[in-house]
Amino acid sequence: MKTKLIGIFLSALLLSTTLSTATALQPTATALQPTATQQEIQEQLTNNDVIFDRLITILLKIGHYPGMSTCIIKNTTVVWINGYGLYDIEQQKQATEHTIYVVASITKTITSTALMQLYDQGFFHLDDDVNKYLPFNLRNPNFPNDPITIRMLLSHSSSLNNDPLYYHWLNYSHAPPIPWYPSPWLEEYLLPGGAFYSTEIWSTKYHPGEYTQYANANFDLAAYLVQLFTGEPFHEYCSEHIFTPLEMTQTSFRLPDLNIDDVAIPYVYQNRKYEALPYYQLLHYPVGGLMTSVDDLSHFLIAHMNHGVYNGTRILQQETVELMHTIQPPGNTYYDFYYGLGWMIEETLIGNNTYSGHSGDIPGIHTRMFMDQSDNTGIICFFNSDRSTYVKMFVSTMIRNLLFAKAEHLS
Repeated sequence: MKTKLIGIFLSALLLSTTLSTATALQPTATALQPTATQQEIQEQLTNNDVIFDRLITILLKIGHYPGMSTCIIKNTTVVWINGYGLYDIEQQKQATEHTIYVVASITKTITSTALMQLYDQGFFHLDDDVNKYLPFNLRNPNFPNDPITIRMLLSHSSSLNNDPLYYHWLNYSHAPPIPWYPSPWLEEYLLPGGAFYSTEIWSTKYHPGEYTQYANANFDLAAYLVQLFTGEPFHEYCSEHIFTPLEMTQTSFRLPDLNIDDVAIPYVYQNRKYEALPYYQLLHYPVGGLMTSVDDLSHFLIAHMNHGVYNGTRILQQETVELMHTIQPPGNTYYDFYYGLGWMIEETLIGNNTYSGHSGDIPGIHTRMFMDQSDNTGIICFFNSDRSTYVKMFVSTMIRNLLFAKAEHLS
């Protein structure tokens, strides 16, 4: 029995008292064997659109998410797509599959795909020292003799630490290209003596390649390599080689390129009310600044689910896609997931499911994009409020589980 059934049983508590707390909350072998009543509830939740929509609406209210756009993919087809709630509360605008959101760290899957396209073309080897290509010498000052490779950047094992608090710079007025990003900003951030340098940026405990430690700056560097290899600004490269071939017409790193009326307003929930944030762009746009809709991003996820091909257009070689969705050395977990090349990989203990994808969090936004490699189903869901509390985290996880469960009953 798949572990996502646990999520179904937990969610069913919101609508029915027929499930006991012990059965719903204890993932024992006994609890995972549904009674007829439990099976009935599960089928109603996933097959009956009215009940399913009602449950999603309840969960969004509990989690204080104003709106959500979402879809389910099986193999090469979007089999279900919907929007819930409002993406603009003041104007009472209903969220749809075409609503555009900043997708935060899901962006890393785009950035890794861009760099791995160049890998397919022979620009580099994954285990090359990045200093072979960078115009400055990159080393962890605590381990100056250890090379940092491109594989380490894409798998978060370069020995860069979690980012300091001041790393996330929002930029309310400028769109890429930004004159001092990625260079000279990267040198000023990563190299001792730089204007933005701090000793906490680098691990003092782990050598490069020794430990998986999530750090956004790895993907600043990955995007910079794309620019160095091609001579194109990163946002232009992605538009030409990913967004256009995949028919992603509502996708950009630049807010001015999009219809602002279709862009979800980011909200924070505090003092028992929603507070709107201004539209913003990220300085580190290849790390978390992609703006897209679930309809557009489904094309990208289908390409990865379909061995690199969307609608007859190949963006990556099949072997490269498989490599990106394979756990990379050193193979330790970061929180509850491993890391491939730009993709989170989650392996369940029960049911032998392997989920590959990415989540994203930034002020006013929370996103999830995952595929279940065991049955080649995928889900995408965007929320226009962040995952800042345990309740909000619980709700978004339950919605993810419900979407995967619903996928089992769709064709």
